[in-house]
Amino acid sequence: MSEVLRTPDEHFADLAGYRFAPHYIDVAADGVDPVRMHYLDEGPRDGPVALLLHGQPTWSYLYRTVLPVLVERGIRVIAPDNIGFGRSDKPSEPTDYTFARHIAWMRGLVTGLDLRDVTLVAQDWGGPIGLSVLAAEPDRFARVVAANTILHTAAPALAGRLTWAVHGTGESRVVLEEGLVDYLLYTQRTPVLRPSDFLGAATATPLSPATLAAYDAPFPEPRYTAGLRQMIALLPLTRNDVGARIGRRTMRALEEFDRPFVTCYSDGDPATRGWDTVFQERVRGAQGRDHVTIEGAGHFLQEDAGEQLGRVVADVIATT
Repeated sequence: MSEVLRTPDEHFADLAGYRFAPHYIDVAADGVDPVRMHYLDEGPRDGPVALLLHGQPTWSYLYRTVLPVLVERGIRVIAPDNIGFGRSDKPSEPTDYTFARHIAWMRGLVTGLDLRDVTLVAQDWGGPIGLSVLAAEPDRFARVVAANTILHTAAPALAGRLTWAVHGTGESRVVLEEGLVDYLLYTQRTPVLRPSDFLGAATATPLSPATLAAYDAPFPEPRYTAGLRQMIALLPLTRNDVGARIGRRTMRALEEFDRPFVTCYSDGDPATRGWDTVFQERVRGAQGRDHVTIEGAGHFLQEDAGEQLGRVVADVIATT
């Protein structure tokens, strides 16, 4: 395994709106040494557990306005940083990061903390990672709130269902949204990759300079961004991609998941639009539920409507 970097603690001092104590756990994955994962642990230890998972290019800072709403309702909140993000360890070699390892690392947190009766709240890559953990540990999860997320399957059946097309067609062709390809290529080619370059473009309301700086804080130098850059390169674009195979396997597990599954998508996120209805149709536990659309929010609905998302999650926990 390559050198493992840790962002100095001083980079997380006095971040706007983020006053939570850090917690750490060592997690393991095949083929690499154990690494240290950071997570927030707030609220009553005997309360129902909400596991808040972020994606790319964010970290647990994303949930800073969601978390207090849940804690006020008596919910224990666990909000980890994916390996390579936030205060978690950052292997410096891009190939140390794989989709399977991200799943294994997050599974290590869930089993290492012995989390049970979990409500999974997943946005962006938090869905593919977290839902795959659920598929591996179904008895630990009581319900799901899917928020602006997808499953990477590239299945031909997705044709015409998604605003951003990613699906196979025929025996050996693929249909891709041009903007998605442009995004992937830019992130692999640009010399300097900063989360703030993307956050402002994917929210409905402008973010303050202090907020943007907080998203950049985990990455003081380019060598810290291997995981940030590689997660985008891991996007499965074809049916043959190992990530697409993982996604299809996870979808098969979700089709048998009969516990509550609620979609909470914003009305301003073309990148995930359509996946809410796919989940509603395919996941057994989603059928007949009261699903939610948050108006006036972009891809990062936690920034545009964090307290509203928190109330949705709390209500789902209280009523299902």
